[in-house]
Amino acid sequence: MTDILTTYAQNPLPDMIKNPASAKDLKQAKDLAQAKETAQDFEAFFMTRMMESMFEGISTDGMFGGGHAEKIYRSMLLNEYGKVMAKTGNVGISDSIMDTIIQMQEAQSSNAL
Repeated sequence: MTDILTTYAQNPLPDMIKNPASAKDLKQAKDLAQAKETAQDFEAFFMTRMMESMFEGISTDGMFGGGHAEKIYRSMLLNEYGKVMAKTGNVGISDSIMDTIIQMQEAQSSNAL
């Protein structure tokens, strides 16, 4: 495991931010928080696009269905569904993305030295 992941496993993110042992711990906690947010955003985007393709074939023709407004509101609804699905963490895409982001950050920091 990487140093940042080990630190996170030993001391969860909220505790690290509230009681940082050093400036380095605070920077690592902020990096983890940013990586987690980015990973969740990507997962939400992915889930939204997946649901949009699922809803493409649904016909809403009728007296009270269809039209331009329904397309707009369906898009907004699916976007919110994607955000909620990403926050629950049940899909698991964000975990893999977060690990990859952290590995890339560590590789960049070791190359910079």
